[in-house]
Amino acid sequence: MTVYDSLRAMVMRGGLREDDRIAESQLAEQLGVSRTPVREALQRLESDGLVNAQGRGVRLRMLSTNELTQVYVARAGLEGWAAFLAAQRVASGEVAPARLASLETLAAETHELTVSGELTRAVEANRALHEAVAAIADNTVVSAALERWWDQIIISTRHSLQAPERAQTVHAEHTAILSALRNGDAPAARAAVEAHALGTRDAVNETRTKLRST
Repeated sequence: MTVYDSLRAMVMRGGLREDDRIAESQLAEQLGVSRTPVREALQRLESDGLVNAQGRGVRLRMLSTNELTQVYVARAGLEGWAAFLAAQRVASGEVAPARLASLETLAAETHELTVSGELTRAVEANRALHEAVAAIADNTVVSAALERWWDQIIISTRHSLQAPERAQTVHAEHTAILSALRNGDAPAARAAVEAHALGTRDAVNETRTKLRST
């Protein structure tokens, strides 16, 4: 594991809190390396949109509500397109049934973890589901862009995680996406993904508004 991989894992697992400023020297000591590879890794993380440089250290880059909204809208469009391509590949017989079955397993796992209150694991399973759907499109450029946006979404929404009021709705939306994929219905798959992403955007914005008012 490279220094970059180690620091990225730290950021994604919540090892750097929203209000923390962490110094290069502290990270270098923690990882047992010199400052140079740490500095280079932090520059990469900044280009990924995950941290902001502050002197000889960094802070998490938290998306504003407007920025987060824009990411969700972009995700809806690109992930919807990926679902469209994925469904076309299913319709042409390019996708093994076992691969589609694995999506069903991820959807069920996401729902079970959500209703049991294991929200951190539920977020991971949910992301895995969405990335697995996009991967069926077999477009590495699309998958890379979605991975970047998922990183930013997870970091910027971690502090507002709470038991969702729309767990059943989310599960129904996932079911609609997977049903369209199984049927090879590209327009329906695209529409279902777009509706789901925009519904999530609205729910996140509502939660943020509630937290600001308390």
